[in-house]
Amino acid sequence: MSTLTLYKSAIANKYNEAGMVSPTRSPKVSAVLKGLARYRGQPPRRVKALRDHHVLQMLELCGTSLIGVRDKAILAVGFAAALRRSEICGLMISDIEIIPPIDRWDTKKMFITIRKSKTDQFSKSYRIAVPQGRRIRPIDRLQDWISASGITQGHLFRTMRRGSVINGNPLHHSDIPRLVKKYSKAIGINPNEVSGHSLRAGFITSAAVHNARMDKIMEITRHTNPSTVIRYIRDADVFRDHAGENFL
Repeated sequence: MSTLTLYKSAIANKYNEAGMVSPTRSPKVSAVLKGLARYRGQPPRRVKALRDHHVLQMLELCGTSLIGVRDKAILAVGFAAALRRSEICGLMISDIEIIPPIDRWDTKKMFITIRKSKTDQFSKSYRIAVPQGRRIRPIDRLQDWISASGITQGHLFRTMRRGSVINGNPLHHSDIPRLVKKYSKAIGINPNEVSGHSLRAGFITSAAVHNARMDKIMEITRHTNPSTVIRYIRDADVFRDHAGENFL
């Protein structure tokens, strides 16, 4: 329903810009949407959040082939920047800025520019700060892919033919859930429980488990409504200070 509502708003905006009456104002449209909401009559399916330890397990199984190096970068960057699947597929080389360490005590850092996102329908860009970290190491994974692929411009993540030959075509957004399901199954997770959103959801849950502040989480996820983030935080906190912890 949220997708239909988004489409309805987008159509209405286009008609309003043209000075025309939007067909979305028709009572029939409202009646259909209300009917669909009643028909569903159930909460939306919540996909499994892939936590940091899940991602680490997946990275170990990717292997050293060119496809494996690409998949490592997709999993690590998609998780570390809490990206939507369309954002992963839309990344360009020019969207990546890697800042080297300034001294031996410093670590490299990365900025990822999102040129357009689900919540940003007016094509405003957004910069996401991504640290190197010590375990998942998203910057290392991405640099490995850029170096191995030889890609210097255009789309960052591309389709590949047999024999690890890189096409010029960017990944389709449907490729991301397939990749996530493949590696989830490999580490013993039911692939039917995960989707392309599981990396993003997993970042939020992992951040909450590691006591990150909500405003800092939203800084990365770019959520504008705290209630969306709270759902994931509640999942992470459900056993913390549990009422029955001291007597069960």
